[in-house]
Amino acid sequence: MAVNGVEFEQRHGKSRVRVGRVWREPSGRHHFVEWNVSISLLSDCLPAYTRADNSDIVATDTMKNTVYVKAKECRQQISVEDFAILLGKHFTSFYPQVSAAIINIIEKPWERINIDGQPHDHGFKLGSEKHTTEVVVKKSGGLQVISGIEGLAVLKTTQSGFEGFVRDKYTILPETRERMFATEVTASWKYSYETLASIPAKQLYFMEKYMGVKKILIETFFGPSKGGVYSPSVQSTLYDMANAVIARVPDVSSIQLKMPNIHFLPVNLSSKDNPIVKFEDDVFLPTDEPHGSIQASLSRLHSKM
Repeated sequence: MAVNGVEFEQRHGKSRVRVGRVWREPSGRHHFVEWNVSISLLSDCLPAYTRADNSDIVATDTMKNTVYVKAKECRQQISVEDFAILLGKHFTSFYPQVSAAIINIIEKPWERINIDGQPHDHGFKLGSEKHTTEVVVKKSGGLQVISGIEGLAVLKTTQSGFEGFVRDKYTILPETRERMFATEVTASWKYSYETLASIPAKQLYFMEKYMGVKKILIETFFGPSKGGVYSPSVQSTLYDMANAVIARVPDVSSIQLKMPNIHFLPVNLSSKDNPIVKFEDDVFLPTDEPHGSIQASLSRLHSKM
């Protein structure tokens, strides 16, 4: 909007609201989540900026308290995406001046433990990769849901190479058909739903889809358990992973992957004059910087990230 001859945009919110929620079944089995919630509201509160009039401001402390109240009101286990949608619906319906709510949540990876091969009723351990979501809810009923994974660390000790790349006077990297391949996948994918009314009513629907996408990414990276699948480059494997999600999950309209090439350098302490020990690509120096940085996105032709 134009204010006093200049273009002005604003939003305000609350970041890093941490909340844990336990659901207890009559059988004694518990379910637990820990979320880190960030809220951003687009609202008509221009007088707060231009006239020091706070009468239309939703206090950020109120937003924080709302997270806890809404978590309590969830009587059944709920996915992180559905909780974000719930918060967005509340802020856009409860406050007339709020036109849209942007909710970002990171779910900490608490996983149920097994004791003697059996799942524990109320015991959890901290895993690795995090489940993320960004939800935009508009007062008009418009919706955007993006889910994601952060910190999915994967490695294979063979079936990877890199050949045929540009060579010039600055290039010393040798070509190879045998190397380790390690990366830490960051993925985000947008669902095709564009209105609140179009969201499936099935409980834990988004959790089911999240687990399905993660399974596809992992299976495509590694290939079959016997023999695996050859990777000619990080780029090729990234494309195969993204394309597999688009092909197998119709509800996903686009996906973005970031896959740094984390290097494991073969150790060689020998020289022709001093053969200390013979290494056979079996001892490596792990190094995470500098690393290659590879990312790409795939979208159905009618969709954009």
